[in-house]
Amino acid sequence: MPAVKKIRIIDSMRRTDIENSLKQSKRLDGRAILDYREISIETNVLQKTCGSASVKIGDSEVLAGIKVELGRPFPDTPDKGIIICNAELLPICSAFIEPGPPSEDAIELSRVSDRGIRESGMIDLSQLVIRKGEDVFAVFIDVAIINEDGNLFDACSYAIAAALHGATMPTYKIENDKVVILEEVKPLPILSLPISTTFVKIGDKILLDPNAEEQTMCEARLTLVTDDKGNFVSAQKGKAGGFSFKEFNEMIEISKKKGEEIRKKIIKNDK
Repeated sequence: MPAVKKIRIIDSMRRTDIENSLKQSKRLDGRAILDYREISIETNVLQKTCGSASVKIGDSEVLAGIKVELGRPFPDTPDKGIIICNAELLPICSAFIEPGPPSEDAIELSRVSDRGIRESGMIDLSQLVIRKGEDVFAVFIDVAIINEDGNLFDACSYAIAAALHGATMPTYKIENDKVVILEEVKPLPILSLPISTTFVKIGDKILLDPNAEEQTMCEARLTLVTDDKGNFVSAQKGKAGGFSFKEFNEMIEISKKKGEEIRKKIIKNDK
């Protein structure tokens, strides 16, 4: 069942502790301001999928599953396959999530995840075409949030990238003018691995990989997505505050560096 998000409230004492720690360029969990929490990536965790991955960033945990099935192309792209991406916050993932229609946060999470895949050209959609304008393969990407403790943008990005990187698709033959799916499978045509990095601003400090409390009390949030060549393929700004030109340039360089590190981690994990 879809879920809605309740308002997370941080008491004044906790907020003061976080702010005082940041004045010393430290965080309450012991990290430096530009450090990630521990990242764990595990692939092939679901049996009845074409690919899957579980990712933990600190206490945030997401599960991504891939299904590749026959479909009809969209009228405006008859020579391309289909990608459909959906991310869902399960009511069990947090005390601040309860059953109901999708919240703005859930919708934003799905759209940001989808945009990173499309704008990076991660999947060669032309290779998903069986008969132009008639039959294509559709790639369904479903992400379930198991535990929510901030920075779900990056957790979803890594889970999707890892799941797709190791995913397979069916082979087929045309018989009596019908598409017949065969038992043999082949790798999904992956061209790139888009990786997101998420920053927040609290006071005059820029933090990487915010936990739930930091994300709640921040004045501005920015998620940057890079491809294998270090090109920026998408970005998502959140909260009302802004970043200076200097801060933005610093985040760009950090995003490239961290993106490459995590990309290597995903590729190594899949071998």
